[in-house]
Amino acid sequence: MLAAIGASSIDDLFAHVPAGLRTRAAIDLPAGLTEPELRARFEALAARNANGAGPAVFLGAGAYPHWVPAAVDQLLLRSEFLTAYTPYQPEVSQGTLQATFEFQTFVALLLGLDVANASLYDGASAAAEAVLMARRVLPGRRTVWVSSALHPHYRAVIRTYVRGLADVEVREVPFAADGRTDLGALGAALGPDAIAVVLGQPNVFGVLEDAAHAAELARAAGALSITATAEPLALAMVRPPGACGVDIAVAEGQSFGLPVAYGGPGVGLFATRERYVRSMPGRVVGETVDAHGRRGFVLTLAAREQHIRRERATSNICTNQGLCALAVTIYLSLLGRQGLGALAATNYRAAHAVADRLEAAGVPRRFGGPFFNEFVVQAPAARWEALVREGVVAGFPLARWYPALEDALLLCVTEVHGARDIDRLVRGLAAPAARAARG
Repeated sequence: MLAAIGASSIDDLFAHVPAGLRTRAAIDLPAGLTEPELRARFEALAARNANGAGPAVFLGAGAYPHWVPAAVDQLLLRSEFLTAYTPYQPEVSQGTLQATFEFQTFVALLLGLDVANASLYDGASAAAEAVLMARRVLPGRRTVWVSSALHPHYRAVIRTYVRGLADVEVREVPFAADGRTDLGALGAALGPDAIAVVLGQPNVFGVLEDAAHAAELARAAGALSITATAEPLALAMVRPPGACGVDIAVAEGQSFGLPVAYGGPGVGLFATRERYVRSMPGRVVGETVDAHGRRGFVLTLAAREQHIRRERATSNICTNQGLCALAVTIYLSLLGRQGLGALAATNYRAAHAVADRLEAAGVPRRFGGPFFNEFVVQAPAARWEALVREGVVAGFPLARWYPALEDALLLCVTEVHGARDIDRLVRGLAAPAARAARG
């Protein structure tokens, strides 16, 4: 093959790639492996990772294990949708446009706001786009107030997006003893230069914020309020952001039909109030009728670079997460409003039951604020490190992100966690005295 294309070696084939990058991309593999041998090697490497199919994993922290009905993947495999081409052009099929329209409708209903878009990469980039949108709505203001209880990855992406903007400053609001954002500190800090207030809902500790109060404080300062949700299933049970007075709500859609898959890919959910729609990034598909009165779908609004002048674009997003958005749409269609509510209730009851059992076993919760399906416990690192060796990943150690939260472990309990694994979790984390008493 090399001779046919005029290359003398594999290195010639990749000569156009800078040498530094080629060195960094080197893969440690023996030469001359057959395809079955190569597959076996990678499967062996993959088996060293902890995932939901092997050890009991109680990780959440931004990516959540949920049961995905088989129909989701089967429908995604249909050739109309599963294509190497990115089907985002206006002339794309009516089926794809209708799927995007349905996706937007679900997102608007879930977040309780007037309009929703499609095509954002994930929840973190959606949060950053929301900040940029608030800046467009309120030009001349400078400060973005971000809760320190917002997921650290979301905060990092926001800072990355605004790094080159000299007129934007990101400042953080501390969290209180109950795990919620310190709204007293927020109220005292907000001034006339505030662009927006950004909270997690639930936040990174799994604690539900008082979004209505935060939105009220932002409104009083003339700023916009933004909520970012990593676990959107919670919104099937709690008051949606729009009903709390929030101006822009974003979320990560992974929980709805997408596997955890080492944290990605995800899909961003984004909704706002109608009066801000022209400042919203991404695109909007609308419903209409043709000259014969037949129902149809059209790309209604897309203020991005490919359609208008660069300086007037609301975003530089130029591709989409179409297949992921379709998975979310299929998943939500299958469950429906009642199914989603029932699933949320199942998650809530399961997580609270585990928290109660841990409390009884001498493992207290770190924060007293209300929670959905994630919560933080105080347990010595030696206990959950020993559990890992026994095949139970008990949670995420928060000291990696918050050094002051030593021995704080973030746990997630969903419908996929069985009674046997929960028993192992509680037994392993239990205080020595409680463990001895239980035998």
